[in-house]
Amino acid sequence: MLTKRIIPCLDVRDGRVVKGVRFQSLRDAGSPEELAFEYQKQGADELVLLDVSATPEGRKTQYETVQRVRVKLSIPLTVGGGVGTSGDAQALLEAGADKVSINTAAVQNPDLIREVAGRFGCQCMVLAVDAKQVALGKWQVVVLSGTRDTGIDVIEWVRVGCEHGAGEILLTSWDRDGTRSGYDLDLLRAVSSAVNVPVIASGGADTPQQLLEAFAAGADAVLAASIFHDGDLTVSEIKQFLFNKNVEVRL
Repeated sequence: MLTKRIIPCLDVRDGRVVKGVRFQSLRDAGSPEELAFEYQKQGADELVLLDVSATPEGRKTQYETVQRVRVKLSIPLTVGGGVGTSGDAQALLEAGADKVSINTAAVQNPDLIREVAGRFGCQCMVLAVDAKQVALGKWQVVVLSGTRDTGIDVIEWVRVGCEHGAGEILLTSWDRDGTRSGYDLDLLRAVSSAVNVPVIASGGADTPQQLLEAFAAGADAVLAASIFHDGDLTVSEIKQFLFNKNVEVRL
């Protein structure tokens, strides 16, 4: 059985980690390289770094930040934000990323998923999906850091993404992001049952029990930010809780 993964997320703007609610009202949360090293010491399985202002500002990801973080890490690193071409993905991999997360550009050009997966392998191609609930049991894809509705059904989109070669789904509930109200379990169940690739749950983490519920709903990994940045819980504390609940984790 594959172990379940705990993944801290570093949302970065102007070289600093920030955190907000539904991608807005961002506040400073520290140095990305220092936090990355701390979470690795705590036992994080992987790390996600997202340049949250790159796409809205129409620029590329800050490669220097990626390089600084990579120096501190020996665990896998996924990087996203501002990736619009396979050349952008290559630059991130060369800067130290192990996987590349693509959101807005994949919606605009689904063939980009196939191109990145074809050049660098499906394991490098993470499809990031920001999901906004529009009705009971129905969600649409939002892009540009949640500022634009697309009208695209989330379940249909993740199926298309996997058909094009996405090796993993980074699934964020826009409604829950930063609220610490728990993961959207209905969304998780719907997406995880629709695809045959790993699904990372994101948006709303507050307690170890909520992470346990996310795994029960079909997540292969859980991503969290606020609970770690605010110092409420450590990765090792969460893993010990999960281990005691008979969840396979790497201690």
